[in-house]
Amino acid sequence: MIVSSGYNIGAPEVENALLAHPAVTECAVIGVTCPERGQKVKAFIVLAAFAEPSAELTEKLQSFVKNQIAPYKYPREIEYVDALPKTATGKLQRSVLRNH
Repeated sequence: MIVSSGYNIGAPEVENALLAHPAVTECAVIGVTCPERGQKVKAFIVLAAFAEPSAELTEKLQSFVKNQIAPYKYPREIEYVDALPKTATGKLQRSVLRNH
């Protein structure tokens, strides 16, 4: 659970909203320390082959999430990655992302 400005935000809800966008192949959401909010939502995104990382795409993804779920839950920070860290059995390793 991510607590941002007193709001409880579930990572799976934000991930599902991001995965609904055609440019997103995979994603993982974590909470990172923020001096203003306590924590903020950060998304690590693996893009589809046709998509290129850009400030414009970041804004589009943030707006897309705001329209899918409550606006305060959108990822305030997005990092594009080639792959997400996973265990041998395919489980996402969020601890690796937190220490990134």
